[in-house]
Amino acid sequence: MSTTAELLKGAAELFPDEVVTQAHVRHLDLPAGAGRFALITLDNGHDHTKPTTVGPQSLANLNAALDQVEKEAAEGSIVGVGVTGKPFIFAVGADLKGVELLKQHSDALAIGKGGHDVFKRLSGLAVPTFAYYNGAAMGGGVEIGLHCAYRTVSKAIPAFSLPEVFLGLVPGWGGCTILPNLIGAEKAVSVVIENSLNQNKQLKGGQVFDLGIADAIFEGADFLEQSLIWTASVLKGETVVERPDVDRGEAWDAAVAKGRLVADSKVHGAAPAAYRALDIIEAAKDGDLQKGFDAEDQALADLIMGGELRSGIYAFNLVQKRGKRPAGAPDKSLARPVTKVGVVGAGLMASQLALLFLRRLEVPVVLTDIDQERVDKGVGYVHAEIEKLLGKGRINQDKANRLKALVSGVLDKAEGFADADFVIEAVFEEMSVKQKVFAEVEAVAPAHAILATNTSSLSVSEMASKLKHPERVVGFHFFNPVAILPLLEIVRGEQTDEASLATAFGVAKKLKKTAVLTKDAPAFVVNRILTRFMGEIQNVIDEGTPVATAEKAVEPLGLPMSPLVLLELVGPAIGLHVSETLNRAFPERFTVSPNLKAVVEAGKRGFYVYDSGRPELDPEVAALLKQGDTVLTEEQVRDRVLDAVAEEIGLMLEEGVVAEAQDIDLCLITGAGWPFHLGGITPYLDREGVSERVNGKPFLAPGVASVPA
Repeated sequence: MSTTAELLKGAAELFPDEVVTQAHVRHLDLPAGAGRFALITLDNGHDHTKPTTVGPQSLANLNAALDQVEKEAAEGSIVGVGVTGKPFIFAVGADLKGVELLKQHSDALAIGKGGHDVFKRLSGLAVPTFAYYNGAAMGGGVEIGLHCAYRTVSKAIPAFSLPEVFLGLVPGWGGCTILPNLIGAEKAVSVVIENSLNQNKQLKGGQVFDLGIADAIFEGADFLEQSLIWTASVLKGETVVERPDVDRGEAWDAAVAKGRLVADSKVHGAAPAAYRALDIIEAAKDGDLQKGFDAEDQALADLIMGGELRSGIYAFNLVQKRGKRPAGAPDKSLARPVTKVGVVGAGLMASQLALLFLRRLEVPVVLTDIDQERVDKGVGYVHAEIEKLLGKGRINQDKANRLKALVSGVLDKAEGFADADFVIEAVFEEMSVKQKVFAEVEAVAPAHAILATNTSSLSVSEMASKLKHPERVVGFHFFNPVAILPLLEIVRGEQTDEASLATAFGVAKKLKKTAVLTKDAPAFVVNRILTRFMGEIQNVIDEGTPVATAEKAVEPLGLPMSPLVLLELVGPAIGLHVSETLNRAFPERFTVSPNLKAVVEAGKRGFYVYDSGRPELDPEVAALLKQGDTVLTEEQVRDRVLDAVAEEIGLMLEEGVVAEAQDIDLCLITGAGWPFHLGGITPYLDREGVSERVNGKPFLAPGVASVPA
């Protein structure tokens, strides 16, 4: 049997570039004469912008610190041991860069086992142990604390989570086993499964305490000092920590069953991590921790060697790294300052944009429209949303007053835009309308002002073609709902200059959006892929496949909603408009569904009614449908849809719509909510052999979103 030290040494050799976390031991005398105490501080030597992670060498350092305090505890020279982090950070879990490098199941197993062997020592010491969650704690960081006897949490913590299932792993260092035994299965399932699958939802300090994960909560300002006073009172017997009994009966089984329903609704059985985590939680009911740890090791190793995790890490890196450094963006020094924003239009989309610019840039924002009533409605919407933020305590009264004073509406574009640096239009999706608007804006806006269009499918170059200065027109395509979806497709027209593009990227960054540079090609990225995807679903329905079969066929992708529910969200009329635009550009691949046309002409807002609370085909829509007699199976439908998407992505990359396949995936994740476990789409198409079948080659090199060869 290898010792923990040998296991970790072997793992560390596989990962030479680890940002190593030190485990510093210092001794202090507790208040009120409670005795000498050993405090271990986890610190990687960087400031809070580089959070502390736990790789093999970091585990070895914690192991060495535990050697020291174990000896002191056995000798009786200390009364307890505490673990805390550097300012603002406790620890944010395993170092994913190391996980990516693992090629063998045995190496993956060693990582799981190594973590357990080190963390378990915290509960095995001869003196009580305490975790002081002073800052952000995730994954393995949370689990270090779970192995301690007591925990305190700072009210100021912004982020606390077990995000492993979101990435395609399980909380594998005690999270699946200890947490349900500490706070009960229902709360544990909520933290491990629901929050993870709900876009990796984070807990704040107060919620950590309310859930019973921490035994005490203190203000951030003097958190460690208060935690040590509390520790002294616990050690002296003055404070007795009482935890409610965990229900190990039907409530446990019901919680696991509910977790399976949540997993089914989110990933439809398409990604294994949630189900593996639930199996371990289910088995933890008997309280046998070691059996649970062994199951965590096994699940961790299996998942590390599986495609979903590699896709999950790839997706995580896209959003965290590529999303912050957009491919092809010009030098940011070329960007011009934006001190006032104009918005043409005052409908819902325009009003949402006005609110976003106002909140993020905090500069004057002026809306215009064709009549006073619309202008007033747009400004009224922004004011009402600011009031909501005030009501929720997200901003104070002073800020609310300031923001309201910055937004205005006028009918006269000359009055509104004479000193604007950035004007965005969000008017009707028709080329002649947009060209007319831009001609009017160009006549009154300053020579340096950027003219941005929120078009979802029209040519930016054509829109700019009749202007004196087409070089300052840029596509700035947001996704609905604007406040929630992070993607912003920045479209370079044929004449767009570097300074205008750089300014657009600078604004996008201030708006906190994930900007992706795209060529001026029909429907850009997301809408082109979604329209091809939806078009194929509609084709098989038109040819004769039942609606329910066509919808169910793509469930294994684990998309956030089914195609026809998505169509309802987008609006059938907009879906039809985009398919007509793409049909004009690429008639051989994009069809215009006669059935969709009939649904739009009948004024229906979708294919479904929700009388029973569940989507059911609207009888009026069913009566409109004219179908052929070709009925496909779910598998045949899925193959057709995936082949179409793979073909379209291949053509888009050949055309240079974006720099690389990675940008396609980034767009689908941030603009259409496609799942992390697919890595967007291209890793999935590669893994399922679709890319090879359709294009003769995979989209990504081996090891980019898969286990390295």
